Amino acid sequence: MARTAEETARATGAAMWADDKASRALGMELVSVTPGRATLTMPVAETMLNGLGVCHGGFVFTLADSACAFASNSYNERAILQTAQVTLLAPARAGMRLVAEAIEKTRAERSAIYDVTVRDEATGETLAEFRGLVRKIPGSFIPD
Repeated sequence: MARTAEETARATGAAMWADDKASRALGMELVSVTPGRATLTMPVAETMLNGLGVCHGGFVFTLADSACAFASNSYNERAILQTAQVTLLAPARAGMRLVAEAIEKTRAERSAIYDVTVRDEATGETLAEFRGLVRKIPGSFIPD
């Protein structure tokens, strides 16, 4: 029996998460994966602060990139990030829990565009906006 698109997205997300040591090491949690969408969270630890006392932008980018990866691979087709732009709108501070929500904007045969919003879970304030262009590559995560 063939999987539904929702089942495929969840199974692909689980397979990716099982091997994603970097995201787990940063304290990220995979909240949900549906076709073309993903939500991850990450706590801002003291060790993520830069010399200004706020979360280093690279960690915010990494969270957004991870959400983009789970969304773009949710069809059980491998995809990699080609280019990305992140706009940091407000500082993330120690103790915040960040939520990154990735949404597919457009999908073509071999490429797609994903927008990711990173916000503070407690206040809902948008801290960063990320746009990623991904490219499909050969392979899959789970057997068909």
